[in-house]
Amino acid sequence: MKQDQLLLHVYRRLLYPGAGFVLILLIGTIGYRAIGGAQTSIVDALYMTFITVATIGYSEIIDLSHSPGGRIFTMAIATAGILNFTFMMSATTALIVEGDINEALRRRRMQARIDKLVNHFIVCGIGRVGSNVAHELSVTERPYVIIDVAQHKIDEYRERYPDVMYLHGDGSEDDLLRRAGIERAAGVFAITGEDSKNLVVTLSAKQLNPRVRVVARCHEVNYIEKIRKVGADAIVSPDFTGGMRIASSMVRPNVVSFLDEMLRADKSLRVEEVLVPQGFAGRPIGRLGLGSVDYVLMAVRSGDEWVFSPQHDFELRAGHTLIVMTTPKGRQALETALAG
Repeated sequence: MKQDQLLLHVYRRLLYPGAGFVLILLIGTIGYRAIGGAQTSIVDALYMTFITVATIGYSEIIDLSHSPGGRIFTMAIATAGILNFTFMMSATTALIVEGDINEALRRRRMQARIDKLVNHFIVCGIGRVGSNVAHELSVTERPYVIIDVAQHKIDEYRERYPDVMYLHGDGSEDDLLRRAGIERAAGVFAITGEDSKNLVVTLSAKQLNPRVRVVARCHEVNYIEKIRKVGADAIVSPDFTGGMRIASSMVRPNVVSFLDEMLRADKSLRVEEVLVPQGFAGRPIGRLGLGSVDYVLMAVRSGDEWVFSPQHDFELRAGHTLIVMTTPKGRQALETALAG
């Protein structure tokens, strides 16, 4: 993984000067022990080595006044220590300047945040389409992680959302999807600019977590069936969607204007779906007390059937899906009411 490689690079940069410092202390301790004789303890010899290497300048605790060889040994140890210390400082400075240490720590903190996510979304591809998808998730207060092989695209998105959780790399790699929490995720967006890459992302996501919902982007018609076969739950063609939007702008302009205004509203008003959880005791909607200024119940889906503007006597059961116009606050309140 890239994070482990980065940390390994940091360790290697500091390994040699660190090992050199330990070796100098070891050689110096042995040498001064031999020079000082039996009356010199290991601690005294180590202390003598350390103050020599560190050029502290304290008084010598081993008498070298009658030992020319001892003085030469001291000069050699001091020279080696100074060179090693200089090399260590240059390596450390280079790491700080290059940002390796900060980058490694930042990635570890990012990974720790991602590891806490549950029922989140993974956006594979943060180009023009991916940026709009991630923006919608942010506006509706849904947790997500973005993945892209191009660091500059991640950086561009971070300028708008500096707190976004992200991973740099290929979203089709199993290790990267695992780091993004694919086992705990609610959904994956396979929306890179390449149909073949979206196919592989879909396949990898479904293999790692068969329960996760995958929505894939596809331009070429001949890829649609392939992506569906590897497990995509929904496939969106920007060309088809764009054509429908253009036609709608002509024949139903007020509807399009209403939807656009809803998506741009500062209050984050959206048409959302809320699943009635398992264990919910079936009872009429009128007895649930679901009235709120934060959401409007528009329809209920029961299996393949739709019930629009359900009446108060409509019996709501586990597994039904509510279609509501709501804010993020209203959606959360409704989910809490159904779970209670």
